[in-house]
Amino acid sequence: MTALAAPPPATAPRQDTVDRVRAGRRRRSRRRRVVVGVLAVLVLLAFVASLALGPTVYTPLEVLRVVLGQDVPGAEFTVGRLRLPRASLALLVGLSFGLAGVTFQTLLRNPLASPDVIGVTEGASAAAAVAIVSFGLSGAGVSVLAVAAGLAVALAIYLLAYRRGRVAGTRLVLIGIGAAYLMQSVVAWQLERATDVEIAGALRWLTGSLNGARWSDAVPVLLTLVVLGTLVLVQDRDLAASRLGDDAASSLGVRVERMRLLTLVAAVGVICVATAACGPIAFLAFLAGPIAARVVGPHGSLLVPASLVGALLTLVADFAGQHAFGTKLPVGVVTGILGAPYLLYLIVRVNRAGGTL
Repeated sequence: MTALAAPPPATAPRQDTVDRVRAGRRRRSRRRRVVVGVLAVLVLLAFVASLALGPTVYTPLEVLRVVLGQDVPGAEFTVGRLRLPRASLALLVGLSFGLAGVTFQTLLRNPLASPDVIGVTEGASAAAAVAIVSFGLSGAGVSVLAVAAGLAVALAIYLLAYRRGRVAGTRLVLIGIGAAYLMQSVVAWQLERATDVEIAGALRWLTGSLNGARWSDAVPVLLTLVVLGTLVLVQDRDLAASRLGDDAASSLGVRVERMRLLTLVAAVGVICVATAACGPIAFLAFLAGPIAARVVGPHGSLLVPASLVGALLTLVADFAGQHAFGTKLPVGVVTGILGAPYLLYLIVRVNRAGGTL
């Protein structure tokens, strides 16, 4: 009787599959490192260009000497007192908007769930309009009220979306969009009853502007990024797990609701302080995440790449607003001009591909 031949071992095919998976991970990791490095270099170049270029051009060496605190005739005032605070605030605000925007989108698994769509920045804007028009406040008073209102609106949206021990992303987005329209109505009401002087002050803040940037504006944004931004970055792994869904994340040991609440509070704090420093910057938080996903790839965390994209967009848009249009435009106007067509292009491209943002 002829013995049956033993089946071939399955080790080789399995090992081949493992090798392909590992190779794919190495390629994605290498691409991520390269893209993050390139983005960091582009942000640095845009920052230096913001300091060196303008009606008066300075060399990078002169800029470096000013930054190091050395006395450079002419450049000390122009670069040190005018351009450096503005560029620093643009950098910090861009990092904040990019980080907060992609955090919301990742947590709620919805590309529409950015702070400037679901009413958080609109809450800060409404409070600023009330502070300027109704109470005649300016400076720090407007900023404090804007931060408090943004946090209050975010908390109200979260509580209204909370049902049966969890927050549904779609419900939160819909409630947030309704809150955004409500806050926009408050802004329109305040502008309707304002004087010409009050309208000018309110519109300067509402359009998102870095004009008149001071170190006192940049320091709170920096401190918030260091404290709350670090808190968001610490939740990186849990955030990545939450993209698989609440049940899958829970099975991996993630305390989903605790992580979501903690991260949302930190992200709201980051975006509210940044908004209080310069006003709402249109499309910045909304687009930083999708752009970062396009250049880095869909896998892995987008927190750092989106932050760098936000900083790059802010620096480039502010520089263009100052020098590229024949008249000085606020940074929020430029991001709106550039962001709306890109958003339409992104939607059309994704629909043709049959995917999602």
